[in-house]
Amino acid sequence: MAETTGSGIDLTGPVAKELLTHGRLEVEGRLVDASNVTLFCKIELDGLVGNAVYKPISGERPLWDFPDGTLAGREVATFLVAQASGLGAIPPTALRDGPFGEGMVQLWVDTLEDELVDVRAPGELPEGWRIVLHAHDRMGEPAVLAHADHPGMRELALLDVVVNNTDRKGGHVLAGVDGRVYGVDHGICLHSEPKLRTVLWGWIGEPIPEDAVEKLHGLRADIDGKLGEVLADHLTGFEIASIASRTEQLLESGVFPAPSDGRDVPWPLF
Repeated sequence: MAETTGSGIDLTGPVAKELLTHGRLEVEGRLVDASNVTLFCKIELDGLVGNAVYKPISGERPLWDFPDGTLAGREVATFLVAQASGLGAIPPTALRDGPFGEGMVQLWVDTLEDELVDVRAPGELPEGWRIVLHAHDRMGEPAVLAHADHPGMRELALLDVVVNNTDRKGGHVLAGVDGRVYGVDHGICLHSEPKLRTVLWGWIGEPIPEDAVEKLHGLRADIDGKLGEVLADHLTGFEIASIASRTEQLLESGVFPAPSDGRDVPWPLF
């Protein structure tokens, strides 16, 4: 099944790329729960209409550990890594001009209301869900953070390791109407220092599937080629080398990694 936007545009085709990079953006509202300025837009090109998320660089909140003005580029770089490797699904993403200056623009995809990550009582988990951690709710009753066991989520978990995702919250994992699982919000990825924090820890110690291993091998080779060249528009040489190193570590171990310290889950979780 083809990936589509809300207007039925195939996200994998050239039309989507043209719409994303050259379409006229019209701001229709702001997503107020986002920590940085995040605008919901209509995007139109030659009568073709869709929706997009636009995050202007001018609206980025300064962070102590990421250089100012780099978050939009990191979102694009993460998309490029996912696209080149085939690991995980991220809506088409570009760095381009908009109503409030240059920023990240990402095509909108229709999603289901299905929860893929949740905190529930242990007895209320859907069959097959993976438990990430045990806790207690505000009443002292047992609760677990858990997520669905979906091939698309397994690949997003590997992508998070590769791009060193510092903030994979439950709300950043979306169930698309096309049956795919999409990852969004990748502004604080690709730091050269270990900063992985994700809710997708359900496969610790399990072998990486063969098809994903092949994708990781392809990614490692591509970093030394064309992918490395395009990533240089958004990342430092050291950050690109760190992608290669993390990919090599996954290939050497052959299994989904375990957390390296106590800062392994983002907060808030959603």
